[in-house]
Amino acid sequence: MNFFRAMSTIKAISFDLDDTLYENHSLMITAEQQLQTYLREHYPQTQKMQPADWRSVKRRHLQDTPELASDMGELRRRTLHSGLQQCGYQDQALKKAVSDCFDYFYYQRSNFQVNKTICSLLAELAEKVPLIAITNGNVNLQQIGIADYFTHCLKASLQQPMKPHPMMFDRAATILGIPHKQVLHVGDNLEKDVMGAIAAGMQSAWYACNRKMHINHERITVLPHVKLTELTDLKKLVG
Repeated sequence: MNFFRAMSTIKAISFDLDDTLYENHSLMITAEQQLQTYLREHYPQTQKMQPADWRSVKRRHLQDTPELASDMGELRRRTLHSGLQQCGYQDQALKKAVSDCFDYFYYQRSNFQVNKTICSLLAELAEKVPLIAITNGNVNLQQIGIADYFTHCLKASLQQPMKPHPMMFDRAATILGIPHKQVLHVGDNLEKDVMGAIAAGMQSAWYACNRKMHINHERITVLPHVKLTELTDLKKLVG
């Protein structure tokens, strides 16, 4: 561990999920590829759409409604709706296709199990302090095997802006009934997690499982309280 700031007693831990507890990028690439295959096989009129065409539809929705960047689920639903409609699906057939494809993608996006070592760590930490998840994504915690370790999971949405906005950090502290300064937020992103947590008055721990952690190679405006060498370092911090 490397400490950059003085730390207070930790009475709760909030966790980012993607790229903190598991590597997410390759999972998303695979899920996107599986969705494209599913669309071509089950909705043949979409065969005229290439992946670049779907990305263009997505960009258009983000340009028209920038706040959709905080709601990956709603953004995908709208992208599917527009793309399928563009391919000729209408009315009930369109509604059914959007629901079907969204459910398929969501299942594939969460079609993995968190490493048993991480699960054991979460279980051990949960016996000492309450844990809460704060994510900009929309992974299914039950499906990936970690739901039981968290008291709550807060997910970014149109009503709940994504990190580094303070809303989810504030809600977490309120739900836990613990002062912000006694909550440690653990995440891989030095802007969304570290800067967001510190700006909200929490403590922050930087840990990334998807890359080598060279802080001088990262975009950074605020130093974390602590850089974890291993996620198991958390056991030392909560006694």
